[in-house]
Amino acid sequence: MQADGKSTTTAVVLAAGLGTRMKSDLPKVLHPVAGRPMVGHVLATLDGIGADHAVVVVGDGMDALAAAVRPHATAVQKERLGTGHAVLAARDFIQTHPADDLIVLYGDTPLITTDTLRAMLAARRSPARPGVVVLGFEPADPGPYGRLILDGDGALTAIVEAKDATSEQLAVTLCNSGVMVIDGARALDWLDRIGNRNAKGEYYLTDIVAIARADGAAAAVVIGDADEVLGVNSRVELAEAETIAQQRLRARAMAGGATLIDPQTVYLSWDTELGRDVVIGPNVVFGPGVRIADNVEIRAFCHIEGATVAAGTVIGPFARLRPGADLGTGVHIGNFVEIKASQLGEGTKVNHLSYVGDSIVGAGVNIGAGTITCNYDGHVKSKTVIGDHAFIGSNTALVAPVTVGAGAIVGAGSAISKNVAAGALAVTRADQKEVKGWADRFNAKRRKDKQDRKKEG
Repeated sequence: MQADGKSTTTAVVLAAGLGTRMKSDLPKVLHPVAGRPMVGHVLATLDGIGADHAVVVVGDGMDALAAAVRPHATAVQKERLGTGHAVLAARDFIQTHPADDLIVLYGDTPLITTDTLRAMLAARRSPARPGVVVLGFEPADPGPYGRLILDGDGALTAIVEAKDATSEQLAVTLCNSGVMVIDGARALDWLDRIGNRNAKGEYYLTDIVAIARADGAAAAVVIGDADEVLGVNSRVELAEAETIAQQRLRARAMAGGATLIDPQTVYLSWDTELGRDVVIGPNVVFGPGVRIADNVEIRAFCHIEGATVAAGTVIGPFARLRPGADLGTGVHIGNFVEIKASQLGEGTKVNHLSYVGDSIVGAGVNIGAGTITCNYDGHVKSKTVIGDHAFIGSNTALVAPVTVGAGAIVGAGSAISKNVAAGALAVTRADQKEVKGWADRFNAKRRKDKQDRKKEG
């Protein structure tokens, strides 16, 4: 306990599972849900409750996972001998970070909430001071889950794995999620006393309940929502977790003042920020790193990632904002327009069939249909700069590095590879030539040839 009387918390996140059913080279817990790795969600939830310390238990050779969870510490479970054995892989960390409460969570359960963990900690810190608090739930099909056995007063007496349960115990519908809060002062002693005399020959963390009770400590249950404790072990379960996460994110967006015309077709990222009175059309996808200000309209079939959008902007339909897109107030981005790593000033319009990349575009600029910034020469990317109130005609290629000055006009169909002065006109198209009567003579000849072929046939 800290000097101010506040209880301290250390968390152990179990993430050493191979996830063989995922059939993936990527460690299971690094598969994303709502744009963030599953284990990242768990660690963020721990940050949300103010956990003092956290360690992630990884398997031997899982260097990519260890790198992904930094700066959080990791401990290695060299052999996979059960959940009790996995927690003890973090023995050194637990000993060097003593706390009043030890939380055990799983890296493949990304949907658990801060409210649930706070409820578990509150139960542990209640006047009853149970030695173990277990998160229980009631699934639609309790079949494979361990059962929580309660006494007549509602206290937890044991957790029985399904493979070891009697028919009477299997009739119990209250199941074990695996998430626990344990008395930090006694946790290692109890963990060391877990044996492996069971059907699988493993060290079950669940046995800690019986051990704690044998030492005179109580055990309690907090009941959570089944969705929160969904463990992801397959691609099907990953899709289920994504569905639940999206439902939460959509509800949060609408509660915050955004209108989703067809919510089930809008996909948000864990960190999507939407202002008030934002209107989002059907089939819009947000990747990570998007911030949308108030009164923005995003029309159907847009894809937005790593972008910042100021108030009053209209985007789409069928537009793509890539990382680094920074749109000022009142910008219009139209159909089949792609913006990447570019700043667009207030009131600028790019309404049709254009690509703007690695550019700084001023305020009040009009970029005509079919315009592209040629930002890559096969080796390096270069910048295009367009001054305020410039007009870029349709089908223009701006070959970077190049600057178009404020108020300048670039004629349609131009390829601009040299700087254009402010207020100037730049045109690179070839001179127009006209041969009077040529089309009439050509068409007459082609019609006659066609008729002659029919007669010969």
